[in-house]
Amino acid sequence: MVEVIPSGEVLGARVIGLDLSQPLSDRALGIVLRALADHAVLCFPGQRLDAGAQVAFSRRFGELEVHVSGAFQDPAHPEVMTLSNITENGRPIGLADAGQDWHTDMSFSRMIAFVNVLYALKVPRRDGKALGNTEFASMTAAYEALPPELKTRLAGLTATHDFEKFWEMMRRRKGAATPRAPLTEEQRRKKPPVSHPMVMKHPISGRRILYANPGYTMRVDGLPQDESDALLEYLFDHQVRPEFIYAHRWTEGDVLVWDNLQTLHNAVDDYGPDEPRLIKRCQAMANLVFEPGFARLAGGAAG
Repeated sequence: MVEVIPSGEVLGARVIGLDLSQPLSDRALGIVLRALADHAVLCFPGQRLDAGAQVAFSRRFGELEVHVSGAFQDPAHPEVMTLSNITENGRPIGLADAGQDWHTDMSFSRMIAFVNVLYALKVPRRDGKALGNTEFASMTAAYEALPPELKTRLAGLTATHDFEKFWEMMRRRKGAATPRAPLTEEQRRKKPPVSHPMVMKHPISGRRILYANPGYTMRVDGLPQDESDALLEYLFDHQVRPEFIYAHRWTEGDVLVWDNLQTLHNAVDDYGPDEPRLIKRCQAMANLVFEPGFARLAGGAAG
């Protein structure tokens, strides 16, 4: 029996009763999709996955992304990327600074992301306390709390998102364990700036989402630069108000699945190089979730 246990906070739920190393039935997928629509961030505790199983589970949500950096990928399954501060033989085994500021993955892509699937193998601890939380902000709650006149204004606006914005921000951070190289011309060519509506309708819940983020959103299309800057500054401050935020506290064996359509996230960098963190990451794109038949799986589960 599958049980979904809400966190009681603005986001988050635990899902008990699914072994993610086994094939996921359509019925189970429907339950997970409905829970994602309702809670946005799902933790499946106590899992044991190899790279192939993580890919198979993640692929049920959409086409899998292979990271443009081409680094720290599983040799047999390049869709699986290693996030880690561990070094072996003097070399990093993973990307150490992944996600360390507020952003929405793949908003810089024409085909945006639907879910992230992260699997924790090592969690840093100090004095028995888990470190390296991942924080989430609800863009459903953030949109609903906007003044009515701003909702009306945003309804007709699009914004430009650029991969290089976040990459360069990470490159300029002091004390990076694994400094990032500048993007090559080829990498920039693969990730040109794109525009998306600033307000979207969630394909499963039907609720409105504020789709802009500090990591990748560069400017509001069609507005003078000063008006664009002022609007984005207001929205970026608004999005991370405390009442919209939920923090996941990791445990080894957690598989965390979150809905990129309706959240921002931020990986908290509060651990040192001698406090190892090791997480395996997959990302599924939104090529399926906007299809009516896929969304109906969640409706069936809810019924």
